[in-house]
Amino acid sequence: MPLAHMCPSGPKYHFGPNLLDPHIKISLYPYLMLDAVETFRALADPTRLRIVALLRAMELSVGELAQVLGQSQPRVSRHVKILIDAGLAERRKEGSWVFLSLCAGERVQPLFALLDSWSELDGAWIAADAARLAAVQADRAAAAERYFASHAADWDGLRSLHIAESEVEAGIARALGAQPVGRLVDIGTGTGRMIELFGREARSALGVDRSPEMLRLARAKLAQAGLQKAELRQADMYALPLPAASADTVLLHQVLHYAQQPAAAVAEAARLLSGGGRLLIVDFAPHEREELRSRDAHARLGFADEAVVRWMEEAGLEGAAVDHLEGGELTVTIWIGRRSDARLRVAA
Repeated sequence: MPLAHMCPSGPKYHFGPNLLDPHIKISLYPYLMLDAVETFRALADPTRLRIVALLRAMELSVGELAQVLGQSQPRVSRHVKILIDAGLAERRKEGSWVFLSLCAGERVQPLFALLDSWSELDGAWIAADAARLAAVQADRAAAAERYFASHAADWDGLRSLHIAESEVEAGIARALGAQPVGRLVDIGTGTGRMIELFGREARSALGVDRSPEMLRLARAKLAQAGLQKAELRQADMYALPLPAASADTVLLHQVLHYAQQPAAAVAEAARLLSGGGRLLIVDFAPHEREELRSRDAHARLGFADEAVVRWMEEAGLEGAAVDHLEGGELTVTIWIGRRSDARLRVAA
């Protein structure tokens, strides 16, 4: 039976002294050796080594890889497939785009140590690839700027209805307090602003959004901010492709008013929380700006504290409104829900 190389759940074998461990059945040795052979076979091509080095720097689309490598997309796709089959890389579809990243963990980290120790690999192609990679980053940033410029009037109009965004962000920081951010999930990440603010303090940071266009903008912004390692994923807020109890901090920042089923969105966000985790919701208090429905696709015109707290409690959290940020026609409210260890055990 061949070894499974699907990341992240592929085989986790350690080579070295443990290979002589008498408790390891001898029948495993051929498979362990086959695993190593397949890994090195996948890397036995200069282009695939270059791809590994590029994906180590940042997540890239197939088209962007082809641009950096100076090769056709079909040729690059063939190389990528070999890396995926060997359990070294993974692909993820966002709309019509396909993004590639390295598999995390034990399978690739030893390879980095080995490659880093071979100083002769630091040839001219590495410098050239780095320069072309910088051009890809510049293209992403330029696309983001064009999008922001074309939508600036709409955003500025909405922002003028409530207090400055800097005050809202300060309120979010106060609500999060001194508790470690831990594993951060930002639902409806948009341009990635929440990850930009709190991702550096997090053990890991994942932004999800339904829109491929917004994810591309977020990718450009986070790269400019030096947060290339933050993960971005296309997903629906009602059915997140994440296991239960996989996050310590979950954010719903100015997202809930787009939800046709806000209670379901809160329940799905709460499902991600581990014991001691918290869900932070930032949105508008009830208002009468009906034009926001037609102009900006708002499904709900704000939320009462009682409704949001009830949804949190129905999802197994201890909820409360912690701040009302007034000063404009719209009031921004911050609610927080906490998952106690006892409630997590009951839910399990």
